[in-house]
Amino acid sequence: MSNKFLNKERVADFLKENREDFQQKLLSEAVNVSSKINDILEKGNIDLLKNAEMVSHYIFENREEELIEFAKIEGIAWAQHSLTLAFKLEWVHAIRRTLWYFLYQFDEEHGDGDTSREKFFHLEKSINDNVDQFLNNFFISYSDYKDEQLWSHKKLVENLSVPIIPVNSTIAVLPLIGMIDSYRVNALEEKVLMEISSIKIQTLIIDLSGIAEMELDVLYQFKKILNGINMMGCKAVLTGLRVELVRNIVDSGVDFDSLVEIKGTLQQTLKEHL
Repeated sequence: MSNKFLNKERVADFLKENREDFQQKLLSEAVNVSSKINDILEKGNIDLLKNAEMVSHYIFENREEELIEFAKIEGIAWAQHSLTLAFKLEWVHAIRRTLWYFLYQFDEEHGDGDTSREKFFHLEKSINDNVDQFLNNFFISYSDYKDEQLWSHKKLVENLSVPIIPVNSTIAVLPLIGMIDSYRVNALEEKVLMEISSIKIQTLIIDLSGIAEMELDVLYQFKKILNGINMMGCKAVLTGLRVELVRNIVDSGVDFDSLVEIKGTLQQTLKEHL
C-alpha cells in the first residue's frame, strides 16, 4: 500500500535537515538503549542511529522489500553477537514514536491544515504495518539463526559423545566416557548403525572403562543397539567393564552374552584383533 498522502521527497529532505533533532528525540525515547549505543557498536559493529534513519526511510516510503531484507540482516547480526532482544524491541518502538513525532512536525509546517480522518488512518495503518513487518522479519531471522546454531551445536555434541575411531578398514573402536542417559543412548544408536553401514565396520570394539553405571532403561536400549550391530553383520566386543557396571548389569537381569564378545581391556583386545 502506497503512502500517497506523503510527499516522500519532501519528508526525506525534512528528516535530513532535522537529523540531529531526530537522533536526540530517538535517544530520549529509548532510555535503556541510549546508554548502550557505543557498546553495541563495538560489540556488533551495528550503528543504531544510522540504521534507524535507514529504517525510517524504508517505512515512510513504503519500500517493503528493502525493509524486509534489512530486518533479516539485522536479525542475523543481532543473533551472531548475542545482543539483548529487549534493547532491539525498545529501539524499534522508539523509532516508531520518533517517526510519528517528525511526521506530525512535517505536517504542521508543510501540510494544508486539512488532513482528513481517512487520510490519517490510511497513513497510520501503512506506517505501523511497516514497523510491525520489520519487527516480525527481524525476530524470524534472529530465531532461525539461533535454531540453526543450536542444531549445529547439537550435532557437534552428538559426534563428540559418539567418537567412533577406525583402526583399520574393518575394525573400529568406540570409547564411551561419562554419563550415558536416554538422550545420549539414542544418539549412540543412530550414529553407530550409520557408521557401520557407511565405513563397512566388521568389528566394533566398545570400551566401557569410562562408564561407572547405566540406568535400567539405558541398559535395555544399549542391548537393542548391540542387537542392531549384530543384525548389520558386525561383531561387537565389549571391553573395560568396571565392577560397578557389571553389578549394575547383573542386578538388572539384562543379558548381553549372546550378542557380544567380552574382553578385559581395550589394549588386550586390540592386540588380539590386530
